[in-house]
Amino acid sequence: MKPRLACLLLMGLAWLCLAGPAAAQDSLRIGGKRFTEAYVLVELLAQTARASGTPVQTRPGLGNTAIVYAALQAGSIDVYPEYTGTIAQEILKRPDLRSLPDLQAALAPLGLGVAVPLGFNNGYALALREDRASALQLATLSGLVQQPALRLGLSHEFIGRADGWPGLRQRYGLPQQPQGLDHGLAYEALGQPGTPGQVDVIDIYTTDAKIQRLGLRVLRDDAAHFPRYDAVLLYRLDLPQRWPAAWAALQALQGSIDEPTMIAMNARAELDAVAFDVIAREHLARAAAPPVMAAPAAVAAAPAAPGAGGSSFWGRLFGPDLLRLTGQHLGLVLASVGAAVALGVPLATLVAPHARWRGLLLGATGVLQTVPALALLAVLISWLGRIGTVPALLALTLYALLPVMRNTCTGLAGVPAGLVMAAQALGLTAWQRLRHVQLPLAAPVILAGVRTATSITVGTATIAAFIGAGGYGERIVTGLALNDRALLLAGALPAAALALLFEAGFAIAAALGARRRRGHW
Repeated sequence: MKPRLACLLLMGLAWLCLAGPAAAQDSLRIGGKRFTEAYVLVELLAQTARASGTPVQTRPGLGNTAIVYAALQAGSIDVYPEYTGTIAQEILKRPDLRSLPDLQAALAPLGLGVAVPLGFNNGYALALREDRASALQLATLSGLVQQPALRLGLSHEFIGRADGWPGLRQRYGLPQQPQGLDHGLAYEALGQPGTPGQVDVIDIYTTDAKIQRLGLRVLRDDAAHFPRYDAVLLYRLDLPQRWPAAWAALQALQGSIDEPTMIAMNARAELDAVAFDVIAREHLARAAAPPVMAAPAAVAAAPAAPGAGGSSFWGRLFGPDLLRLTGQHLGLVLASVGAAVALGVPLATLVAPHARWRGLLLGATGVLQTVPALALLAVLISWLGRIGTVPALLALTLYALLPVMRNTCTGLAGVPAGLVMAAQALGLTAWQRLRHVQLPLAAPVILAGVRTATSITVGTATIAAFIGAGGYGERIVTGLALNDRALLLAGALPAAALALLFEAGFAIAAALGARRRRGHW
């Protein structure tokens, strides 16, 4: 690798690892899960805190409960909207805890607190199309026992939660085997009236906007399995001391949102394609909250909401966040591929002559390729104790290692033995033979491996948005949460374009290298 390119890659890695976390320490960090309501609430909290003059950094769409809670424990975020039933059953594993004081007492030893009940309950429920429910005369969850042929499409988190499918199946003795679906896609999988659809029953949040719009029947929880899920703020106990003005402003939100209001805000986002910041601003104005003032120069500006550039596809594609997301995505790709090359080429060169070690190393990197990306991210968050750029870069580097190392070994193995022996006969040392003969001859194959690793990384880097590391994945994650095809494409197309640009760059580099070698020969 040329020194100039290596320098640029290292500079990019240093900027991504150091600049982002340093800036975050000077701001109130608000996180959120990956569904419509969470995006709205994050923006509502951020605007409320900024109105007090507090610098705010938002981390919406981080993923499921496990990832957001891990981020809170690690100090990567300071507060996020959560629900009492989830805290009791999923986080504390204490379904007996029902009141806010009980939850506060249980969380205090963990350095966490819960406060500011926002005023609405967003519970779990199962629902199906009204025409199917009427035909089957189905109105309760217990009635599902007599309908074993019904196809259940449940969100992955619901399937894994103790208060979700496992507890529900045990309480009611349900015979169905559910299919895992993203929550944002489940409504579409139900199909239209008169069509069979891909699933019959889905899990819903009771404040989902599409329940009424699609005319769904919510099955009554006749055995009272689900607890209440009152919306609250889960926060680090040092937050009130670190940001007293913001905490005072956030407390004013207590009881300010009832269920019809939350459903209406969700509908504005999902059905009317209104930006989250606009929805939050409108609600604060209606609730006579403190006016949302423009942030002073010292206050960190909030990044534009994905797709906020307009309701049309082209407005979303070329929205004001495009430059920021491009810089983040490009930085992730360059830094992770650069790290993979810096680590993989020397390691592969070292083990290439030794069949046993070469097999072990390539086998280990091959196993890494089989680990699901989100599972690897969850493990890295647990090990590193943080979310954001660092675990994302580490995961992307591990995924990029295999093609780099495999092609390095293949390229070195393809160097004619006669040339190596001739170099040895001329008195060249092992290092000189490697530098002047083996690596230059293997360079085209190594470059092909780097090319493959780059293409893989451009696509895989979209997962970085699940843990707040940015990139085009922000649009894709938000589009999944809103079931917004235009926003999904607005994230996928720039990633594809970036991959094509890298391909063109590598093709030009390969052609120039071939011409240069012909000139030497």
